Amino acid sequence: MSEFSRSTSFSRSKSSNRRTPTFGSPKVLLHRQNSDGFPRNGWVSQNFYIIVTIGPLITFILALSCGYFYVFPNLELTFRRNDVPSSQCDVFDGSWVPDYTYPLYNSSECPFAEQGFNCLGNGRSDEDYLRWRWKAKNCDVSKFDSLTTLERLRGKRVVFVGDSMSRTQWESLICLLMIGVKDKTSVYEVKGRNITKTARHLGVRFHSFNFSIEFYRSVFLVQSRMATKHAPKRVKSTLVLDKLDDISQEWVDSDVLIFNSGHWWVPSKLFTTGCYFQLAGSLKLGMSIDMAYKTALSTWASWVDASINSTRTRVFFRTFEPSHWSNESSAHCNVTRFPTPETEKSYESPFTNSVLNMVMNMKTPVDVLRITSMTASRSDAHVGNWSDRKVVSDCSHWCLPGVPDIWNEILLSYLFPSKDLQLRRFG
Repeated sequence: MSEFSRSTSFSRSKSSNRRTPTFGSPKVLLHRQNSDGFPRNGWVSQNFYIIVTIGPLITFILALSCGYFYVFPNLELTFRRNDVPSSQCDVFDGSWVPDYTYPLYNSSECPFAEQGFNCLGNGRSDEDYLRWRWKAKNCDVSKFDSLTTLERLRGKRVVFVGDSMSRTQWESLICLLMIGVKDKTSVYEVKGRNITKTARHLGVRFHSFNFSIEFYRSVFLVQSRMATKHAPKRVKSTLVLDKLDDISQEWVDSDVLIFNSGHWWVPSKLFTTGCYFQLAGSLKLGMSIDMAYKTALSTWASWVDASINSTRTRVFFRTFEPSHWSNESSAHCNVTRFPTPETEKSYESPFTNSVLNMVMNMKTPVDVLRITSMTASRSDAHVGNWSDRKVVSDCSHWCLPGVPDIWNEILLSYLFPSKDLQLRRFG
């Protein structure tokens, strides 16, 4: 776990002790004989005048010396301490810039990229959406290096937990890493399963490097149950907000754990389908989605604090990623040709704010991948009409390669930061 953490230390300058020289007392001089014949009082006055004149000057020099050795090193330390927050980089504060070294892989050559996300393979003719990278204002995140990352992940277990957006990020990371694998057959799904939308668990092993990248489908993170026979007629199922998903124990023994949840917390996925909320054994028909989401997050946070060993496992929560439907009914998908930066500045998500507020009160360190605003401007990068189902437009999911690749570059920059890059942590 030490590979996934970093600490900063400061060294204090050692203080030097100075002894102050002593001077003879004028009273002693009064008792000494004057061999030069001068009047005793005049001689004493003359020496006393010299001492009074030079004494303050010597005292000032000594004080200045002490100040140099004692004060200035501590001031330097203070300035360096105050520099720490300002030197940290908020990697999510930036903009999309053209970069023709992207994309980094071809989905048609990656067996773990779903055909539905392969927009170029499904007929999209323009490639402009592929030529963008995220540039933070105050720093540069290292560009992905497959060979270096493969070595750093050797012997590790990386787990994604969440909805289909999490699965897309999982597929993206696998395709990125496969760039550096010579023997492609050494990378395989552990049980030979096909990647499907409903699979509860998928695991891909990089045999030559002895690590795995897994995905667990848990769209709400908490348990979902069929309604009891005594429930009102409109209630078909319930979300048990105070119980985490029943497969949660399978997430524990991991080195990196990345959560997300958000897209299913909408009326069309809940109330329209007859799904309502349950808390402390009681049905909560009047509970709002926002309150239910916060309650589910609290359950998740309690589970993480109780179950995760933070000395081994690095925990992340990726925030909600916006859709770009032209209206609330999701009837028309508005895919643009280029990013729309004005959307990025104006977009806010209550889900993102709930996550940020929750992790601040957890004892387990959780890094929040705050991708909501930066992703809001990428209305050009959705699947749109270029899925494997031509009759269904899609302005929720993302093309691969595409935006999820950037999420993974940021994720890896947190796991393996360069020596000269100190990323600001949210959480």
